[in-house]
Amino acid sequence: MISLRNVQSTDLEQMLVIENEGFSKEEAATKEAFVKRIQLIPDTFIVVEKEGEILGYINGPIINQPYITDDLFEKIKVNPKRGGHQSVLGLAVSKQARNQGIAKILINRMEELVEENDREGITLTCKQDLVSFYEKFGFVNHGMSESQHGGIRWYNMVKLRD
Repeated sequence: MISLRNVQSTDLEQMLVIENEGFSKEEAATKEAFVKRIQLIPDTFIVVEKEGEILGYINGPIINQPYITDDLFEKIKVNPKRGGHQSVLGLAVSKQARNQGIAKILINRMEELVEENDREGITLTCKQDLVSFYEKFGFVNHGMSESQHGGIRWYNMVKLRD
């Protein structure tokens, strides 16, 4: 049976493997970035696991603006209790667990957190080939992002709370 929970520092090595399966070296979060996120935003860093094995995760800080900026990949703060926009800096599923609805489970959990904590909605950036994937979950394409993270073209995807 799969379960959802907040991240723990003991998850680090498994998450780094998944991160590097899903993102290029330029895009992938570093070990240091993960350590910071685990310490500062465990309340919005969710993992899916099955029998002790991490299948995927989603994470991101609460931000005051509707779009992700590149500085967030380096500098984040502890989340406020209420308000703001839930950003997603990373959503990754292990290769062997793909196409099993894990991403949907993680996005649904973030949506629950948005409701519970009176957030504006969820914001993320993605590459062009994933725009339609996120649109299936109700995200709206707000066009090209100003982000230059990893030297890639990103699109702003936003899903406001109902």
